[in-house]
Amino acid sequence: MPDVLILNKIYMFRDQKVMVDRDLAELYGIETKVLKQAVRRNLKRFPPDFMFVMTPGEFKKWRSQFVTSISDNSADKMGLRYAPFCFTELGVTMLSCILKTERAVEVNIRVVRLFAKMREVLSSQKELLSRIERLESAHGKQQLNIKQIFDALKQLIHSEATGS
Repeated sequence: MPDVLILNKIYMFRDQKVMVDRDLAELYGIETKVLKQAVRRNLKRFPPDFMFVMTPGEFKKWRSQFVTSISDNSADKMGLRYAPFCFTELGVTMLSCILKTERAVEVNIRVVRLFAKMREVLSSQKELLSRIERLESAHGKQQLNIKQIFDALKQLIHSEATGS
């Protein structure tokens, strides 16, 4: 499965990147109920910063994204009947401790790497914002056109790359 398909299964809830039980079960090649049973048998391993269940409001909003043109019966068959377990990066890592199939371990490694890549991308965006703010500070209140901004950013990047 290409990384982009896994990335499309990462959602933002409560200001956290999470994956839901049905998507993880699909990746692991198991039924959602099997994944949930394994988690319920090991609830002590999943504190709130590892896993949570969507609130009714969150579930209704999330479900409506998938059920816009299908009946409720079809939605139930798609695994959208009950609020899903939402696993943070830490929770996905913990799943590898309770789901010991080779496929589950391989999938978890890929998912954790993708979470790390997402953190890197977010970090680089913050760095870019910081560079733009430094540029604005260096030029005071004067108006900058887009070419001046890009030229200055290129200089910043070049100076950091060459260490000068």
